[in-house]
Amino acid sequence: MRTIMNLNSQWSFSKAATAVPAEIDNSWETVNLPHTWNAIDGQDGGNDYHRGTCYYAKKLDKSELPAGERFFLEIRGANSSADVYMDGKHLAHHDGGYSTWRVDLTEHLAGECLLVVAVDNAPNDRVYPQMADFTFYGGLYRDVNLIAVPAAHFDLEYYGTPGIKITPAIDGANADVEVEVFVSNAEGKQIRYTLLDKEGNAVAETTTADTKVSFHLENVHKWHGRKDPYLYTAKAELLENDAAIDEVSARFGCRSYVIDPNKGFILNGEEYPLRGVSRHQDRWQKGNALSKEDHAEDVALICEVGATTIRLAHYQHDQYFYDLCDEAGLVIWAEIPYISQHMPGGRENTISQMKELITQNYNHACIVVWGLSNEITMKGEKDPDLLENHRILNDLVHEMDKTRLTTLAAISMCPMDAEYLQIPNCVSYNHYFGWYGGETSMNGPWFDKFHAMHPNLPVGISEYGCEALNWHTSTPTQGDYTEEYQAYYHEELIRCIAERPYLWATHVWNMYDFGADARSEGGENGQNHKGLITIDRKYKKDAFFAYKAWLNPEPMIHLCGKRYVDRVEDVTKVTVYSNCETVELFANGESLGVQKNNGLPFFYFDVPNKGETKLVAVAGELKDESVIKKVETFNEDYRLKEKGAVLNWFDVDAPEGRLSLNSKMSEIMATFRGKLLLGKIFMKLKKGMSGGAKASGFEMTEDMMQMMGGFTLLRMTSLVGMLNVSFTKEELLALNKKLNKIKCKK
Repeated sequence: MRTIMNLNSQWSFSKAATAVPAEIDNSWETVNLPHTWNAIDGQDGGNDYHRGTCYYAKKLDKSELPAGERFFLEIRGANSSADVYMDGKHLAHHDGGYSTWRVDLTEHLAGECLLVVAVDNAPNDRVYPQMADFTFYGGLYRDVNLIAVPAAHFDLEYYGTPGIKITPAIDGANADVEVEVFVSNAEGKQIRYTLLDKEGNAVAETTTADTKVSFHLENVHKWHGRKDPYLYTAKAELLENDAAIDEVSARFGCRSYVIDPNKGFILNGEEYPLRGVSRHQDRWQKGNALSKEDHAEDVALICEVGATTIRLAHYQHDQYFYDLCDEAGLVIWAEIPYISQHMPGGRENTISQMKELITQNYNHACIVVWGLSNEITMKGEKDPDLLENHRILNDLVHEMDKTRLTTLAAISMCPMDAEYLQIPNCVSYNHYFGWYGGETSMNGPWFDKFHAMHPNLPVGISEYGCEALNWHTSTPTQGDYTEEYQAYYHEELIRCIAERPYLWATHVWNMYDFGADARSEGGENGQNHKGLITIDRKYKKDAFFAYKAWLNPEPMIHLCGKRYVDRVEDVTKVTVYSNCETVELFANGESLGVQKNNGLPFFYFDVPNKGETKLVAVAGELKDESVIKKVETFNEDYRLKEKGAVLNWFDVDAPEGRLSLNSKMSEIMATFRGKLLLGKIFMKLKKGMSGGAKASGFEMTEDMMQMMGGFTLLRMTSLVGMLNVSFTKEELLALNKKLNKIKCKK
């Protein structure tokens, strides 16, 4: 019988080594897995985190290993490429940082051996991802195991296979369940198949030499999302003289679904709206080296917000996380990191990563769509090689998995009539109207137009969101990074989505703030702050509770603005989120009235602001409290200040009625002279990006400029730092003087 021996503890690690070592000296650090060398520098900004080859080494003594005839090293995540050596001999290479892969060590184990894994996250032109808005943490950041099996065993070598493949098909109240296994060196052996219910009771069993069998289950208990995530187990035992010598098992769910272009997602014949979030796998000062407890907490928080779906961006996540989603009933979009930049030399890597994703995750009931790519048309959607790559992937998916559909996440500027949108079964768009440009009100009409143009193509929202840190204001505006604007933005998007049941799935970007070391915005560099919760999982922003009130049926109430205490206005707006029928707000014990739910869980009160006021929001037996204080001058601790900025907003001369660096790009574009100035800046950007950024797949197009219309020009100049373009303080002040001479358009 197979034995799995965990190898996470006591590895020697070196960032300085330049070659595979013959032995380990005192310069090597001792680490336990999971481990990344970018836990700190991958989140502190500057886009300067260490990218290169680092080495992990561990001594293995065959006499201390479990009994077995074949021995496999199992690596569940090594980002992004890795090589395995035993006593200096090269055994295997793997490209792709997010999947499980295995190496046969059998012929190389003798006495005491030195196992070395060289892991490399350096840039290249063949392994995805190479350009994306998140940190590519290097390391052995998931479990590493040694698996000992008999000579005859269930397969371990095909793309990280679990060795068993379960395909349930619903037939009314019943289900036909096909179980297929993959074996090595097992000619003439018998296989015992058993189906078990959730309590572990056998509901079907057979013994045969066939590697594929079918079972019929009457009155099957269906997997029905959050409402009833019922799971069966399929177990296969490889027999020799009627005794089991190897065993594999996997849980599965019996469910059917349809993605309808007008009604959205339908699960087991019932409309089941997919409203949820996207998730990156990293944490504060841990990077992507997460524990099982971290994963479990993430699922619990996502369930608390009331989500029914998660888009697992932008790569294969930990197997344990998919297990948790099966158990919680969360519907999953799973994808490969074919993202942002199409690389002519990367086709084989997209194929191998897709094969691994499907092979390793086929049995998960939670997964309903395989994602082909994300924002891959940044350089345009007409590249013949890009289109062919998508057709190959789409055909591959349907060949490997005839039970699920394909999708992709299109960048906002991608034309509605783009050919590549016709390749998958359904599509979603990444739209940030109201954050990177435009207004929140543009989202609904855009999707209505797409829906009218493509009545038979299901469309959803794969990303939408805006950034928020601990900045505050009573007059939230696009691009101010306040918690108040983020709350307003999501209220507006919830209204938009609630009115459009045809959206097959919607995913907030993002559930959690995440590491993006190239970012320098919002006053805290090195992160994308669009999360509903901070990267350390310790603070739920107000927008989190907007979704909880909308999606989670458990009665709740939340008073917004708890971190925004000091306020200058005589009457201030206070927002309450609750899914209860009525909400009453008290100020220092005096009722400010009762409001009724108008179909959405948002309540707005005008509160007199005098001295110190204790606010109490009440809904039935529930209540929430906060405090506000009247101040004469605005508390500058609430105002955005850029960390390491060349120039801050308060250093800018902004005469009333005149343009300045603090003007929005759209306001500047509305004037003839302003448009000319922006044209010169645009030329500087194109010239500056002729090397690094453009070569890596990003171009500052006119469409991109329009998308950023909601940002101030000062904000835009800081954002382009990610594109290897910079402005000096002197250049910015000179530009501001020119802008000050231009009158704002009325």
